[in-house]
Amino acid sequence: MDFKLSDEELAIQQTIREFAEKEIAPGARDRDENSEFPYEIIKKLGELGICGVCTSPEYGGAGMNYLSNVIILEQLARVDASVAVIISVTNTLASFPLRRFGTEEQKKKFLPSLSSGEKLGAYSLSEPQAGSDASNLACMALRDGDEYLINGVKNFVTNGSNADLIILIAVTDKEKGSKGLSMFMVDKNSPGLSVGKIEKKLGIRSSDTAELIFEDCRIPASNRIGEEGEGYKIALTTLDYGRVGIGAQALGIAQGAMEKAIAYS
Repeated sequence: MDFKLSDEELAIQQTIREFAEKEIAPGARDRDENSEFPYEIIKKLGELGICGVCTSPEYGGAGMNYLSNVIILEQLARVDASVAVIISVTNTLASFPLRRFGTEEQKKKFLPSLSSGEKLGAYSLSEPQAGSDASNLACMALRDGDEYLINGVKNFVTNGSNADLIILIAVTDKEKGSKGLSMFMVDKNSPGLSVGKIEKKLGIRSSDTAELIFEDCRIPASNRIGEEGEGYKIALTTLDYGRVGIGAQALGIAQGAMEKAIAYS
């Protein structure tokens, strides 16, 4: 098996490395210590097409393959793990469900602004009493005419307080266990949605990890991704898609740490 990168992939790697060294590395430590969200950096990455790496150009993305996404995340994490995780969530956990399972109308409405970096995404699955154990989720989304009424709490949401579009997994039929889950898109300005506790962390502090509280939060029924009851399948498929990106971030962090250690010695 040939593990060599193509000329195009090498060019992407070099471009992002140079951008990261010039635009991201300066101030990375201060941003982390002050838990400062890197708005301007994300905006510049959006202009480069990095916020929609794998999204089709038809929806404002760069149309690259997944390996290119992995290469980009590694280079970002090499200098700033926070920036890498922000981009990773928007590119994978937020955009992938739309790309793979969304309707044409949903793709046209939501993907261009995510791809440009104008809007950021978040993915809310975990709850105080349930992590990836979807059978114990308690957040409810009940159909009410042309809307859904959402009540519950999600925690450990990456980008939670800064995201414009939140991917939500909630219970639509509590009698069906994991087959009673559905996936939704929730606009940050939806009535009844508020941000709770912001977690204090030992690292990756420029990326917020937040609690989201849904109290009679109303969203259009058209914001459901897939059919009712398909949320568990879509959620796990999405998590699988994002896992390689997490490995790329870990590799980038290790590479950056090794280089700094060598330079120090």
